[in-house]
Amino acid sequence: MLISWFSKKQNSVALSTTEAEYIAAGSCCAQVMWMKQQLLDYGFTFEKVPIRCDNTSATCLGKNLVHHSRTKHIDIRYHFIKDHIEKGDIELVFVPTEEQVADIFTKPLDENTFSKFRGELGLCEIE
Repeated sequence: MLISWFSKKQNSVALSTTEAEYIAAGSCCAQVMWMKQQLLDYGFTFEKVPIRCDNTSATCLGKNLVHHSRTKHIDIRYHFIKDHIEKGDIELVFVPTEEQVADIFTKPLDENTFSKFRGELGLCEIE
């Protein structure tokens, strides 16, 4: 399993959690495209790389190719993800919050959830 993770302050102010998640998914898409190109140099090809998002509205926004009036304020550069969904390069997949493994990097978790996510990442506990 190949995982890339980073955290940075967004350059724009999001007006909703949907917009914030959509912008983050677009940033993730750019990283996925870069990794796909790097792996292609080694002979590995991937189709429809899944990007897991725990916001149903952001997932629907990415999958819906129609530009809505509610999203007209979102800068065009953030719609980069729609092009790659349409091309089949990536797939925006909804994942329930309780199954969002990336939360191990960004949220305080109870011990059981932390242990579950750590196991899903293939990490072991050092005693």
